[in-house]
Amino acid sequence: MIVPPGSHTAFIGKPTKPGEWLSYLYGKIPGPGDPSRLYSQYYEGEQQKLAFSQMRYKAAFASVFEQWRDNFCGMIVDATNERLHVDSFRLPGQEGTDADARTFWQRSCLDAYSTSVHLEALITGTSYVVVWADKDGEPTITPVSSDRMAVCYKAGSLWELEAAARFEMDAWGRQQVTLWTEEYVYEVAYGVTEWDQGTLAPNPLGLVPVVPFENRTRLSSKPFSDLVNCVPIQDAVNKTVMDALTASEFAAFPQRFVTGLEIQEDSHGNPIEPFNVGSDKLLQAEDPNAKFGSFEAANLQNYVTLVDMLVQHLATVSRVPSHYFLVNSSNTPSGEAIISAEAGLVAKVREKMLHFGEAWERVIRLCFAVKRDKRKDAFEMETRWRDPEYRTEAQHIDALLKLKQLNVPEEVLWSEAGFSSTQIQSFREMRKDDAKAAAEVQKLAPQPQMNPAQQDQKPVKPPQGNSGNANRKINEAK
Repeated sequence: MIVPPGSHTAFIGKPTKPGEWLSYLYGKIPGPGDPSRLYSQYYEGEQQKLAFSQMRYKAAFASVFEQWRDNFCGMIVDATNERLHVDSFRLPGQEGTDADARTFWQRSCLDAYSTSVHLEALITGTSYVVVWADKDGEPTITPVSSDRMAVCYKAGSLWELEAAARFEMDAWGRQQVTLWTEEYVYEVAYGVTEWDQGTLAPNPLGLVPVVPFENRTRLSSKPFSDLVNCVPIQDAVNKTVMDALTASEFAAFPQRFVTGLEIQEDSHGNPIEPFNVGSDKLLQAEDPNAKFGSFEAANLQNYVTLVDMLVQHLATVSRVPSHYFLVNSSNTPSGEAIISAEAGLVAKVREKMLHFGEAWERVIRLCFAVKRDKRKDAFEMETRWRDPEYRTEAQHIDALLKLKQLNVPEEVLWSEAGFSSTQIQSFREMRKDDAKAAAEVQKLAPQPQMNPAQQDQKPVKPPQGNSGNANRKINEAK
């Protein structure tokens, strides 16, 4: 029996069979009403609800504002994700770890897809990475979204997995299912509709080869989206701007009126509009008692002030600087002001690096496990990230030169300067080539020559001192 996503399983107790595990894990897949689906819509800007103050306005302007968007949620997530870039992996005391990890990384195209893993976790709260061997026995790292995978943690553990299942759908609507436990791997091929008709094989790793990337800071709650507290404020912004657009249609132009004029009616008793009002129309009346006037146009500045306040709330809740939202941006902020304003965002990004960095280290250790390498237990491995702080080039290089005066190794300075591990490796080879070239040039340069007359002469022995003889003569005289 297949359990729909987000529903309950058909059995009670801990799963023991592959079919039970699949039913249980499939029930944990986010369903259509899951909040993660809503946050994805807000990130993509598909959350527009046409929130008019009155229903009659929605009937009148639904087609006019159907494609209207005023969404900050995408920018809020991207402001964090654009600063999350993995640079390398280091294992103290062992050479070659970074080179091997870089090979795993490049083979799986993670220079591009690693940011997608971070992005999915920031939006929905969770994303996943699967590590498995390809046909050549090389480790392959595959990112998976949270709507296609579910995991079960061991009781009392925050990172050890007891089981994980991946549910894939091809272009023809056929589902393929893979279940991993520490003991076995269970696969249901494409086109097989019953989960009890899969194939069972032992797990060569002895580990569940899945690593969750969780956007979380609390121990007692589930992973959450960065948009949890931003969505209500975004809805308020949409409502306020929609009211402003409606007011611009009805009250932004001065409304004219006339008094003392007899009202004409049609054959059905309905009043007839006496004038065709327009910006290029001149109103006149033959009745000397007729008087013309106009109402004051609506002031839309009140809406602008309210939207600015709501956007400032968004900046506070998301810890994204106000200049990202262009709030009160009459003057461009200076470099020092931008650095100061981005301190909260940088601190937020560094906190994400702690959680995501630990997950990437588990991914690399799984790659070494696939290769049967002893570094599969290298728990002292660390993830090196690119600097999340934006600074001017002059400030950055000046700070590095000061670190050089403290005898900081050059490779560390290169890494802090933003060069990738591949570039640093190229620098090493270039330095060797430069040293060899300098030695060759030194051999070709003229060598110092000695005078031939001086070559035949024996070295002159320096004269010895006579202080001892002088002292002996003084004693004899006494």
